[in-house]
Amino acid sequence: MNDDGYQQQLEQLKIEHRDLDDSIRALSAQTLIDQLQIARLKKKKLVLKDRIMRLEDQLIPDIIA
Repeated sequence: MNDDGYQQQLEQLKIEHRDLDDSIRALSAQTLIDQLQIARLKKKKLVLKDRIMRLEDQLIPDIIA
């Protein structure tokens, strides 16, 4: 996959990450809070964050000084 493909995938993952954050906030604001659902969303959010970090590492090469 080229850099444009990685960049596009990275942007999509960031959008999904923000959407999960919004969903978690909305669920937390409800009177009946579904802790299990919130925990699942938080776990999914962490998985997305890891994928985002891996893609960013592929796009930005390490420079050894």
